[in-house]
Amino acid sequence: MALLTIACSTPGPSDLTVVPIGTWGGDDAGLFVMGTEVHAHIGCTKGDVDGAIPVDPEGRFDVAGLYNVDAYPVDRGIVHPARFFGSTDGRTLTLAVRLTDTGQAFGPVELRLGREPSMQVCPICRFPGAAH
Repeated sequence: MALLTIACSTPGPSDLTVVPIGTWGGDDAGLFVMGTEVHAHIGCTKGDVDGAIPVDPEGRFDVAGLYNVDAYPVDRGIVHPARFFGSTDGRTLTLAVRLTDTGQAFGPVELRLGREPSMQVCPICRFPGAAH
């Protein structure tokens, strides 16, 4: 008698090459990965990354982007160079942002793929460069 075992699994960090496309939501935070661009919110701040976010075999990432710390209640349009860093297993993601000109840091926050962001008082926008 032959026994056939079929293993069902989701990709682990070593199977990923980039942060998966989709909506990543958490408490007072969100990440929208659209393939060639990424938009993030941590509280009343927001930022953008051009291109996909590559991950190493352990699921870690560290990429350059731009970040606006004064997005709400009045967006003054001042953006800072920033590093977006963290890790993912393809289902959950830890994200932090550090401004490279001032050293100011945001996060870390934990996000889940497929979950809508649960923002407190700040509005959320879903596209890079969006006004909210």
